[in-house]
Amino acid sequence: MDKISGLSDDLLVKILSFVPTKVAVSTTVLSKRWECLWMWVPTLEYDDFEDINTDIKDMYRVSVHKNLISHRAPIIESLRLKFCLGSLQPEDIKQWVSIAVSHCVRVLSITSLSDDKPDSALPSSLYTSKTLVTLKLEGNKILVDVPPTVCLPSLTTLQLSCVTYLDEASLRMLLSNCPVLEDLVIERDTADDNAKGLVVAVPSLQRLSLQIDGGCCSYDGYVIDTPSLMYFKVEDYRDRDGFSYLIKDMPKLEEADIAVKYGLQEFLESVTSVKRLSIKVLFNNEEESMYCSCIVFSQLKRLKLSICNDDWSKLLFRLLKDSPKLRVLNLHRASRYQRFDEYERSSWDNEWSVTPNCLLKTLETFEYSGCMGRPEERAFLSFFFNNARCLKSTSILR
Repeated sequence: MDKISGLSDDLLVKILSFVPTKVAVSTTVLSKRWECLWMWVPTLEYDDFEDINTDIKDMYRVSVHKNLISHRAPIIESLRLKFCLGSLQPEDIKQWVSIAVSHCVRVLSITSLSDDKPDSALPSSLYTSKTLVTLKLEGNKILVDVPPTVCLPSLTTLQLSCVTYLDEASLRMLLSNCPVLEDLVIERDTADDNAKGLVVAVPSLQRLSLQIDGGCCSYDGYVIDTPSLMYFKVEDYRDRDGFSYLIKDMPKLEEADIAVKYGLQEFLESVTSVKRLSIKVLFNNEEESMYCSCIVFSQLKRLKLSICNDDWSKLLFRLLKDSPKLRVLNLHRASRYQRFDEYERSSWDNEWSVTPNCLLKTLETFEYSGCMGRPEERAFLSFFFNNARCLKSTSILR
């Protein structure tokens, strides 16, 4: 008897859980003993792009449906469905997710990227699952239609990437009925997703990431009420007119990553407690490079600033001046956004007439990537190295 045949069924199922689902299913031809082993594997993944070619996509649907119907594991730890070739039909998602919910699915990931199919609604049973811990949905053909009975008591991670909502209330209703939600990712790329304004009011939330496309998204206001938040990331490249953020106090926030076109001050006012801060602002005027003088980052230890405009030194000076405990400074030049206006030495000298306290007492590490050797850069570096009294590590790369 070979060594594999001597292993227990439980151990063989464990081994099969580490290989792609299509490989696990193919083991049925090995012997009678192997015919049903794969049906107990708790992790399943179906990807039409990886598994098939376009000539047999209808057969693939039938095969996936048959596999899920015959699955025997009492608990599906993870089910990942990714369809890019148009093989997925609207009724498929509802049926397959219903099967997964009946098997107490814990991690569910669905990606549907086909443009030629109608919206695929999810079964109402998904929104009342007591075992679901992670839910990831991607694709504007996925319809988020939240029933009044929604309650996801175990959901801690939710990712909604460019999906379509039934109406404006759907997202709000979903978030308000996830009592232990900790990690939320929302990506929007069209005003046709029916969400309009965005309200994130989740007391338990610890990590929040928002990605809003600049050219085609709704200009309704956003409200963020997350008192337990520790990490906040926002990428919002919409134009300035017609949108606003209302961000309530986030006293536990430790890290923020802000990439915006306008409205920097609205965000900085809400992240003054952070220890790590990353900023990228695609503005082209002096007004947008400044912020209210009352803002102080009293706990900030690490700062990363992406240089995308000609007013970068004004913003950098303010940030250094308002960060008395800063230890690490990272500058990155995003040259593809650069305008290269004429450099005025007298204006620069006026800005840096007073040395920020962090240069004299706390700053230990300086990193600069994408340095182009322009006059304002050379002036800054000269000033910096003449005044950085505690510097221990330096890296400057082109």
